[in-house]
Amino acid sequence: MRNKVINKVLSYLGEDIAIDLGTANSLVYVRGRGIVIQEPSVVAVNQKTGRILAIGQEARKMVGRTPAHIVATRPLVKGVISDFEVTEQMLKYFIQKASRKKFLLSPGPRVIIGIPFGVTEVEKKAVKDAAMNAGAREVFLVEEPMAAAIGSRLEVQEAGGNFIVDIGGGTAEVAVISLGGIVLAKSLRIAGDKLNEDIIRYAQEEYKLLIGERTAESIKMSVGSAYPMKEKKTIPLRGRNLVTGLPEEIIVSDSDIRRALEKSVRQIVTEIKRTVEETPPELLADIMANGIYLSGGGSLLKELDVLIEKETKIPTTIVEDPLTAVVRGAGMVLENLDELHEVLVETEDTDPPK
Repeated sequence: MRNKVINKVLSYLGEDIAIDLGTANSLVYVRGRGIVIQEPSVVAVNQKTGRILAIGQEARKMVGRTPAHIVATRPLVKGVISDFEVTEQMLKYFIQKASRKKFLLSPGPRVIIGIPFGVTEVEKKAVKDAAMNAGAREVFLVEEPMAAAIGSRLEVQEAGGNFIVDIGGGTAEVAVISLGGIVLAKSLRIAGDKLNEDIIRYAQEEYKLLIGERTAESIKMSVGSAYPMKEKKTIPLRGRNLVTGLPEEIIVSDSDIRRALEKSVRQIVTEIKRTVEETPPELLADIMANGIYLSGGGSLLKELDVLIEKETKIPTTIVEDPLTAVVRGAGMVLENLDELHEVLVETEDTDPPK
């Protein structure tokens, strides 16, 4: 009892935090306050001095607009840390920005971080070490599909099948959840960033036009779709002609962009169908009644839910506010650590929540 009281006091002083450390965007939830930060996972570094110039939204503005010695980079690739030191600095920035407590003697916060399903022990340790070095007092990990399911208010602790598909920037994760655990899951390194790359490649191959990542993302969000839409759409595509070297504008339609995205979208749908095929019959019966739930920014690709429902014959729904599902779920675990501690990822150095 004494330890619980002490821990509650420390939690208040340290402002416990949940973080969705995404490849494209990072979101931060503070206990008792909700989501306080939603910024791109981008860091601008001066390569001459090694000094970090900007993090988050300010760094994203620099992408493609900097001198050669300043690089705006993403320290996470496909959901895992590729640059430890830069990730540590980014985490420190988010933790300090989220925290209102500036007392010198205050302990660091307890932090829960969402990680992709199936990452290695080395990758888990890298996340925990980066957060500890950034000022966390204690670090817990939760797998993103589990956090997304909790954030979508699915009954994950009940003896019934829940089917969640979380499509982020770096990974698409498909999971069947029951009794507070992941029964079956698959992680695919094809998601929002890969769709942007598909559009860039399509523009080069079809029109000899060089476009940037931000342009590709804008095109994807405006006219990208996974299945034919009722209303046809067109949009100007601006870039540099690779033959003449001069700027050029062409008009592309939703069917052009759908053709560009087709292969990657098909791979995601195939992974979902494969997971359905491998699901135990009793859980599949629950899923047929409850449906498939889509979360993450990638789920906002137009008509993706229609395509998945058509291919699987299972009702498919995009969860409310899919962009924040993972961080909301991690925040709910944070708020109810005693009841939901079993959903946390066990690591070699994990201690039970105090």
